[in-house]
Amino acid sequence: MTLAYVKSSLTDPSTDSSASSLADKVRADFPILDQEVNGKPLIYFDNAASSQKPIAVLNAWRSYYEHDNANVHRGAHTLSGRATDAYEGAREKVAKFINARSPQEIIYTRNASEAINLVAYAWGLDSLQKGDEIILTVMEHHSNIVPWQLIAQRTGAVLKFVIPTPTGEFDLEQYKSLLSDKTKLVSVVHVSNTLGCVSPVSEIIQLAHARGAKVLIDACQSIPHMPIDVQSMDCDWLVASGHKMCAPTGIGFLYGKLDLLRSMSPFMGGGEMIAEVFLDRSTYAEPPHKFEAGTPAIGEAIALGAAVDYLTAIGMDKIHAYEQELTSYLIEQLQQIPDLTIYGPLTNRAGLAAFTVKGDIHANDIAAMLDQSGVAIRSGHHCTQPLHRHLGISGTARASLYFYNTKSEIDGFITVLKDTLSFFHSVMS
Repeated sequence: MTLAYVKSSLTDPSTDSSASSLADKVRADFPILDQEVNGKPLIYFDNAASSQKPIAVLNAWRSYYEHDNANVHRGAHTLSGRATDAYEGAREKVAKFINARSPQEIIYTRNASEAINLVAYAWGLDSLQKGDEIILTVMEHHSNIVPWQLIAQRTGAVLKFVIPTPTGEFDLEQYKSLLSDKTKLVSVVHVSNTLGCVSPVSEIIQLAHARGAKVLIDACQSIPHMPIDVQSMDCDWLVASGHKMCAPTGIGFLYGKLDLLRSMSPFMGGGEMIAEVFLDRSTYAEPPHKFEAGTPAIGEAIALGAAVDYLTAIGMDKIHAYEQELTSYLIEQLQQIPDLTIYGPLTNRAGLAAFTVKGDIHANDIAAMLDQSGVAIRSGHHCTQPLHRHLGISGTARASLYFYNTKSEIDGFITVLKDTLSFFHSVMS
């Protein structure tokens, strides 16, 4: 299915726009979902780790390599011009998607981890000093903890952590108590990849700015699933990974306020990020190119733009509404299983559920057994070891949804999960 057809079929007012019909409309756009695994129809519930890619995105990536493959910005020939237009056009699409003021505020990175490291080294090393405080949360992904540990070791800054509430949500009152005139940075996850809770980012940012602190938002689990407006949010930086939002692996982006990006040191040196190079010094290009040294992931960036087109054609509000419907159903079904614990709030949550089952049944064993019936879920600590230690567990099983999933798939998952748990209970009894 071409992108043009997807746009017309999903946005035509004459078509059924009810949330329950969304998956039926888009399902055929994802060929990977139409297969069997271990002789069973695939149920892909590992979307928090990586989403699947629609045909429109695959075609955009392939089209670049088949028709326009050339380096960007550096050539006078036609192919280079077309590649540059598509590459920079994708940046404009990402900027519009999150309502950035300018495409200059969008920096391409390999992933969100690189984007956080960019801020840590290009801003943190210059801006933090001994005694300054960085506020994180216990539920952060390792990618939003380890870089700040490294920067703290080099600058003498101090890390402080917000602990989740007993219901598994961001503790706004504790956060307020941690804020002080020493706070220079707050770096928090928008949606937890384990608890599924949605942090009150607007209030977090407003409180931090009142103290003169900068704020970075990890939006990896929110941008694919809900509308995001960085101007309304007023964050200083925001990071995302393309592979969680229907784009390929190897591409992500950093949003940063333009004045702030201009004030930051380069992250890497090399071609493209310079204005002029002399033997004893160099001057640097304006953002975004100041932070994009070397040949970039051109095809992947173009495909990211196609992913943004695809999501925009559907409508992020429709995606969010449909996923809320799916999530409520998933939680309701999981709650019917005896001795199963769901982590995080039961309402106002994203489309994922991390859980454990009483009786020493390991999450990895659950996931392996489900895979035998074609059900793909995640198991382990989900790169949130500090959170799992706080919860007193070694790991969880996690089912995570996207807009191409269905209630019938949830039914299939629940049936296989019940059979799996019955098997383990019979073996252990």
